[in-house]
Amino acid sequence: MIVRLTGTLIEVTEESVLLERDGLTREVLVPRFAVGELAAYRGQLVTLHTMEFLEGNQASGNLVPRMLGFLHTEDRDFFTRFVNVKGIGARKALKALCEPVRRVATWIQSGDAKSLTRLPGVGARAAEMIVASLKGKLDDLALPATATKEGTPAELSRAQRDAIEILTAWGDSRGDSERWLERAAQLHPDLASPDEWVRAAYRVKTGTEG
Repeated sequence: MIVRLTGTLIEVTEESVLLERDGLTREVLVPRFAVGELAAYRGQLVTLHTMEFLEGNQASGNLVPRMLGFLHTEDRDFFTRFVNVKGIGARKALKALCEPVRRVATWIQSGDAKSLTRLPGVGARAAEMIVASLKGKLDDLALPATATKEGTPAELSRAQRDAIEILTAWGDSRGDSERWLERAAQLHPDLASPDEWVRAAYRVKTGTEG
């Protein structure tokens, strides 16, 4: 199984990207939450952490190999656990994950099934199944603070709050600013000053985060 793929990102759609290397172009399916971050890499050489599955009718033998890709290994780790929930297949998971992995993992860890129902295709019954299957198993992926009913981190440091205010003052939406900051916190949890958080958030935004 191919677990890592490097190539030039030549196209980004709502559900996939095209990577070109050595005269070959591969379509790689991606979760919705990653589309914005991946778009910043268009025209650049990127490495995706990948997994594969077969899609189609097994009874008729009409199976098509598909590849899924993630910019960060923790996103792939979460996805492999998420699709093991009964009734959550790869396609459904890709469409449902329109929020950052750490936010969804936090909802699950805190038993917040109501917030999970805001994910596309996840109803009340599926949300309860997800919580029952994964609660207590995502300590390595969830945010340190539990999620609020609005689905944002319940506790941000003063520096993080100040960074969000700076980003929104510069014209970015609050929702985007929070998502970039969550990704920055996932990658660099020990940042201290607002300036450091702003710079880290913009590295996420522009796709220059290592």
